[in-house]
Amino acid sequence: MLLLLAEYLQQFHKGFAVFQYLTLRGILGVLTALILSLWMGPWLIRTLQLRQIGQAVRTDGPQSHLSKSGTPTMGGALILSAIAISTLLWADLSNRYVWVVLAVTLLFGAIGWVDDYRKVIEKNSRGLPSRWKYFWQSVFGLGAALFLYMTAQTPVETTLILPLLKNIEIPLGIGFVVLTYFVIVGSSNAVNLTDGLDGLAIMPTVMVGGGLGIFCYLSGNTNFAEYLLIPYVPGAGELIVFCGALIGAGLGFLWFNTYPAQVFMGDVGALALGAALGTIAVIVRQEVVLFIMGGVFVMETLSVMIQVASFKLTGKRVFRMAPIHHHFELKGWPEPRVIVRFWIITVILVLIGLATLKLR
Repeated sequence: MLLLLAEYLQQFHKGFAVFQYLTLRGILGVLTALILSLWMGPWLIRTLQLRQIGQAVRTDGPQSHLSKSGTPTMGGALILSAIAISTLLWADLSNRYVWVVLAVTLLFGAIGWVDDYRKVIEKNSRGLPSRWKYFWQSVFGLGAALFLYMTAQTPVETTLILPLLKNIEIPLGIGFVVLTYFVIVGSSNAVNLTDGLDGLAIMPTVMVGGGLGIFCYLSGNTNFAEYLLIPYVPGAGELIVFCGALIGAGLGFLWFNTYPAQVFMGDVGALALGAALGTIAVIVRQEVVLFIMGGVFVMETLSVMIQVASFKLTGKRVFRMAPIHHHFELKGWPEPRVIVRFWIITVILVLIGLATLKLR
């Protein structure tokens, strides 16, 4: 939106041409979303408190969590609002990737909003039934996958790229739709499972989003892509604005979500942010790198799968409680220790993911 205004004003002053630079608009995306989050945060928390939209806490979990009962939730609406406004202000709105990522984010956020609404407003402990949640995730995930497949302009956009192996590229054909579906839906649910402690999910999301933003910028530049032997995806660079907005909104939310949290993200935020990361990774053809950088999300998801499978097959539990962050709490780790150590792990994994840019 503001990019169009800057292009118009260029005829009066050449200085407005600076807004054509992706790096500048990416930075402005970060700052705009951060300011919006910090500005709207106190109002949102007060509104949620007045409407008594508070988190219900499981009684079978760590006893330290019982004090969190009633803490305002659905704070993910703050993140999504800041991301959407910042992206619409600074991104090139003629870019199809911007619209597909923004649409996936908001649509998955709508699923989470319905689930949270039924839990905290209608006092329905089941929220949105799992089968309907998965149904709508599948609809939106497949919709995004089909859109990306049908609008692909070059063969590389539907090719599987393996990091570290520069000469191996696997054309997926219609299999691209299947892979994209699993990446988007899987990452959405993985972030949602991770969102169980104060700040545990949002900071890894910010870090992974930043890492993917670098891939977007490099993949959208023909010179960098050729030098680094990564797929050149025309138009992908514009997603650095969305990634910047995600970083700014996430950091702004963390201001209120850090231990002890004043507000929780809720499914409205977790499902949306996970889907956004998955969609971006698919566009820049870095699904495997997302798996590496989002290792904490993968670990949380696998812990739940292992726990469920073990209990059904043997009647025994592998972990004291799943997802795995609760296991460490029940072992005696204070909540801040679990959170910060998971953050440290994510920093290392994101650096490993970025290292694949050169190790080929």
